[in-house]
Amino acid sequence: MFDKILIANRGEIACRVIKTARRMGVKTVAVYSEADANARHVRMADEAVLIGPAAVKESYLVIDKIIAAAKATGAQAIHPGYGFLSENEAFCHACDEAGIVFIGPPVAAIRAMGSKSEAKKIMGAAGVPLTPGYHGDEQDPAHLHQQADGIGYPVLIKAAAGGGGKGMRLVEKSEDFIDLLASCKREAISSFGDDHVLIEKYITRPRHIEIQVFGDSFGDCVYLFERDCSVQRRHQKVLEEAPAPGMTPERRAAMGKAAVEAAKAVGYVGAGTVEFIANQDGTFYFMEMNTRLQVEHPVTEMITGLDLVEWQLRVASGEPLPLAQEQLQIRGHALEARIYAEDPSKGFLPSTGKLVHLAPPVEDLHVRVDTGVEEGDEISPHYDPMIAKLIVWDVNRDRALARMLQALADYRVVGVSNNIDFLSRLTACPAFAGADLDTGLIEREKAYLFPEGETVPDEIFLIAALAELLRETARAGKAAGRNTDPHSPWHARDGWRLNATARRALMFRHGEGEHTVDVAYLPGAYRLGIGARLVEARGELNARGLLRVELDGTRMDATVIAAAGRRHVFAKGRAWQLAAVDPLHFGGEGGGAEGGLLAPMPGKVIALIATAGAKVDKGAPLLILEAMKMEHTINAPAAGTVKAFRFAVGDQVTDGAELVEFEAG
Repeated sequence: MFDKILIANRGEIACRVIKTARRMGVKTVAVYSEADANARHVRMADEAVLIGPAAVKESYLVIDKIIAAAKATGAQAIHPGYGFLSENEAFCHACDEAGIVFIGPPVAAIRAMGSKSEAKKIMGAAGVPLTPGYHGDEQDPAHLHQQADGIGYPVLIKAAAGGGGKGMRLVEKSEDFIDLLASCKREAISSFGDDHVLIEKYITRPRHIEIQVFGDSFGDCVYLFERDCSVQRRHQKVLEEAPAPGMTPERRAAMGKAAVEAAKAVGYVGAGTVEFIANQDGTFYFMEMNTRLQVEHPVTEMITGLDLVEWQLRVASGEPLPLAQEQLQIRGHALEARIYAEDPSKGFLPSTGKLVHLAPPVEDLHVRVDTGVEEGDEISPHYDPMIAKLIVWDVNRDRALARMLQALADYRVVGVSNNIDFLSRLTACPAFAGADLDTGLIEREKAYLFPEGETVPDEIFLIAALAELLRETARAGKAAGRNTDPHSPWHARDGWRLNATARRALMFRHGEGEHTVDVAYLPGAYRLGIGARLVEARGELNARGLLRVELDGTRMDATVIAAAGRRHVFAKGRAWQLAAVDPLHFGGEGGGAEGGLLAPMPGKVIALIATAGAKVDKGAPLLILEAMKMEHTINAPAAGTVKAFRFAVGDQVTDGAELVEFEAG
């Protein structure tokens, strides 16, 4: 076994590898960019080496810098994680040349599987089922068009060197083929430097099922069962599970056998995944092989009780596979949800910023959280905006679904937009809960997953108001504590007024609507009113925002976090974001001045379209924000005058920051 390994990655997967290495007594070396100087994987590792600026092409993708870091620290092997250089043939070769073990497959296997068209040829020769299609070298548009017509529409044009959903076009009729082919080739050359494409029959309502394989240097190979990754958006996986719902033992054995044959055909060593497209009738076809550990590997670990990173280290150090095929068993059911800093209501626009409050569910035998961040860390615009992977396990799928819903309800994130509520709706969606799965599930269930005009329950505003009152009481208590006179009237915090009942109003905004909670002080409690409803409220609030609520004798738990003029209320299995709109009662933290336009996300101002003092029409572009390399235009809400810009080009802004002073009319 190795004494020390270097991890050529960052974030969640780097932290994941470090945990297993530490348990095995193997020291770890992290590499990091200038943007990641204080990142969690750097804090966790035994050593860390700076390899360059924030841009990945100047740091995490520079092979020479990573090899130099391994040599300088005495690392005997390099774990590439996933993404970055994990499937890079040149990186694997550089490790071999430097005498450093690459914890992954040999160069030949990466080369063979790196091209989709070459992989299809190898798999066809090995007898692995292939989707009907054209995988040849002739790339003349007329020839490709002829092949597509022969296959029959719909067809999928795919970049041979593609991945991650890029370089793919669905063609539904012959007359659209040439234009979509040109578009696909442009994206392929831009993303991968190679415009070679292949054409495949498009399977209607396909399921995406992948088989985890593992090979050693002695020629043995096993499959560790399947994962269903059908729930996707834009070809990116969202929810994964193992085993696949509805999988029969006979089909599992057939797919496992095909996956092992695929791995053996290229002399595979280490962890790999053979991905299949499956019809609803159970027939399946080879799609591609990922020559690395997958993001969703934890669900396989949860149903087998194994540590796949440990297997990687053992096999890479020359040991045989720890178990034979007949020793592997499935136990229970596991689900994984990818928690991202993104806004599903805005087309999954990435979100950046500081994690002001981060409280994941408690980990135990049923719940696991793999993450690369902690409270106070930043979600950077330079890298993937993943916050964590939430994995749950139970004895069957129904109980695992219940575990996932509870774990998502317990997850608290403040500081960036996130997809937790969306994942909760997706998990509860009747189609998903009923295992009616295919890669178009999110699109066909759009009405359920993206509800319009949701009404905020009255209890949410009452909870927010109660939390605000309790915070004020706590602040007043601290202030009174500084007064040494025990008989001072300022010690009283019951809202007493001379010749009057103490009353006030607290105001919150959600969307375009403002909501008022009327407050009357009672001995040891408050009477809160919203609309025609009156309740007697009391509660206890701690420093972490945890609130024990009692409304007319009914008790519940909630969390209320105050941040940047917003009140983040976690209650009733949901998260609600309210703006505090009355600065008199909220410490001057108003949620945006009248006439101001607020940033819909953290980002950078990259252009000012209008000029200060200009009169503009409704909908006129005023400025452009950039977040995660995506642009968002801020438009005039009405005809009026641009009084002033609050930020200049190049400035970073936080979510909710006032961008423009605007006067309507």
